[in-house]
Amino acid sequence: MNWKKTILITLAAAAAAGMISGCGDSKKDTPAAAEKKEITVGVTPGYSEPIVEFVAKEAEKQGLKVNVRTFSDYVTTDQALASGDIDLNSFQHGPFLDAFNEKNGTDLIPIANTYLAPLRIYSNKLSSLADVPDGAKVSIPNDPSNGGRALLLLEKQGLIKLKEGTNPVKAVVGDIAENPKNLQIIELEAAQLPRSLDDVSLSVINAGFAKAAKLDTKKALAVEDNTSPYVNIIAARKKDKDNPTYQKFVKIYQSEPVKQFIIDNFGDGLVPVF
Repeated sequence: MNWKKTILITLAAAAAAGMISGCGDSKKDTPAAAEKKEITVGVTPGYSEPIVEFVAKEAEKQGLKVNVRTFSDYVTTDQALASGDIDLNSFQHGPFLDAFNEKNGTDLIPIANTYLAPLRIYSNKLSSLADVPDGAKVSIPNDPSNGGRALLLLEKQGLIKLKEGTNPVKAVVGDIAENPKNLQIIELEAAQLPRSLDDVSLSVINAGFAKAAKLDTKKALAVEDNTSPYVNIIAARKKDKDNPTYQKFVKIYQSEPVKQFIIDNFGDGLVPVF
């Protein structure tokens, strides 16, 4: 009987060892499965598109394939991230993301800073803000954060005055307290602003869409200064903030080659913030 007992004990031990080994392999495989070798990053036309394409080339050298997906406007780019159609996006500043989350009940978060893309005032009709006529039409972005940002820039140029205590991130046309030149403020989709230049005296245009429209930044009549809080970011879903692949993408983006690429190619329009 002893030999039978010995065999049973041996078989039981072997089975247990196999189970432990199997569990160990499963746990070992889990991180590997979670760490992706390929991701998709959403961008919009202008600056973010060529920069992320350059980042993709740098990432490929490190074994990470980055697909760059271009959207025509800001809102759909965040919608795609929230729905899981893309893994990350890189095109917007923090206040815009906050406004999107508040309006849509989403939980997108910034996981890294990229660059400051200053708003600028352009005109096809005027060469100086001193020449702005009474009743002039001025087009600005119609999204909450960039609209307030544009109004703040107009205020800094002395064209309007906002009500005391107005939060610039949430400022709207109704917050204008003084409008000495009786400006007609026209709110448009950010992507449409460059096209409005023939129909308005002034347009406050986001850097990315100004770049896409090939507007000359040297001919801008005014520009945001370096005190602006509107630094652009890389955004992710909250649950993915510690995803190792996404953090690897961030590290590659915030590398010296990418910083130099931004300076060399877009130094007239962007300021790296990393």
